[in-house]
Amino acid sequence: MKPPAILASLLLSAMPLFAEPRIFESDETPATLIELFTSEGCCSCPPADAWMSTLKTSPDLWKKFVPVVFHVDYWDRLGWPDRFASAANTARQRRYAASWRRNSVYTPGFVQNGREWRDWSGRVPLMANGSEKVGKLQIILRDRIHADVIFTPARTAPKPLQVEVALLGGNLESDVKRGENSGRKLRHEFVVLHLAAPALTASPATAPARRSDGEKTFRYVGLGAARAEIGENGCRCSGS
Repeated sequence: MKPPAILASLLLSAMPLFAEPRIFESDETPATLIELFTSEGCCSCPPADAWMSTLKTSPDLWKKFVPVVFHVDYWDRLGWPDRFASAANTARQRRYAASWRRNSVYTPGFVQNGREWRDWSGRVPLMANGSEKVGKLQIILRDRIHADVIFTPARTAPKPLQVEVALLGGNLESDVKRGENSGRKLRHEFVVLHLAAPALTASPATAPARRSDGEKTFRYVGLGAARAEIGENGCRCSGS
């Protein structure tokens, strides 16, 4: 059985190599994880992508919620290969669908704290953050690609944990030439460019992530049942 996961979101700005490690630490209260499954080949997806992009200017970003966008590959067959899509992202969505006892997947598809979320367009507010203390997450950033992750639970020691660390891209644009969105310029935020899943052990776990050259903004985000957010002024952590 796959172990529970820890989520950490770390904002990295353009900077030289660190003279010494930088340390970020969460408080013990929850943040909401918002996942979008989308595709550049789907004509219904641009409104959902645009809505996710509006979260970039929210004062609650990285404090009360953490948005991430996974591009799936099952629309590529219509003629436009989405450069951000992967079979792994599609498999992630299918695992969610199986856990909800659904027989199919669709785009745009939203997931909020592991649950299917159809009222994403603002008609229903985001799920309220919990107030229960779940534990403290610490990130020790060694350099631009290595970090030590330490989770201290608020209650009894949990089962073995796994850390999922994603590299996010923002300010991304694509000029679509074929498929349902042919002729459109699509813009994206919070796109998962790379995902790593090292185990979290009794000693700090090293979680390398790979930089994708040419992108304008990058963040490291871990996804899972225990969720956290880290920004320049600190971070937040949650669990379920």
